[in-house]
Amino acid sequence: MRKINIIQGEHAVVSEPGVVISTLLGSCIAVCLHDGVARLGGMNHFLLGDPGEGHKLSPSDLQRYGVHAMEVLINALMKKGAVRGRLKAHVYGGATMVAGLGPIGTNNAAFARRFLETEGIGIVHFDLGGASARKIEFIPFEGKTRCVRVSEMVPLAPVRALAPAAAGGELELF
Repeated sequence: MRKINIIQGEHAVVSEPGVVISTLLGSCIAVCLHDGVARLGGMNHFLLGDPGEGHKLSPSDLQRYGVHAMEVLINALMKKGAVRGRLKAHVYGGATMVAGLGPIGTNNAAFARRFLETEGIGIVHFDLGGASARKIEFIPFEGKTRCVRVSEMVPLAPVRALAPAAAGGELELF
């Protein structure tokens, strides 16, 4: 299978078989949308839900927000032949990665659910909240997703100190 990795602020839309879209999430959200009749789908990855009232944004700042990411994804799907009324969603992420930073993940998850409800897009599956990062894989042609929680990082091997160089040796340049 061909793999497309996306990161924060990106999206991908695919209509051919044998392709997986993948991302890693913490407090961010990924929404996978699928049109089963058109056999196409897409995934986005956003950092925050919406900027709040009166918050001025530059065009580059918009990519961080779900309100922008959702519209971009829906429009890209419709350009490829999806029908808005047939879209179904899978929603992932929204973890509390650092307790002291407030409810960023919880707010992101609430935004995603509220947006989809307002737009009339049904949620087929979701895995939101908690304290674990997630790896998401989505096969758009089939509308299948897999979510694997990353419960703990693999520890790095200890770094060994280099032995001091012997004094009075020759230096050879090459």
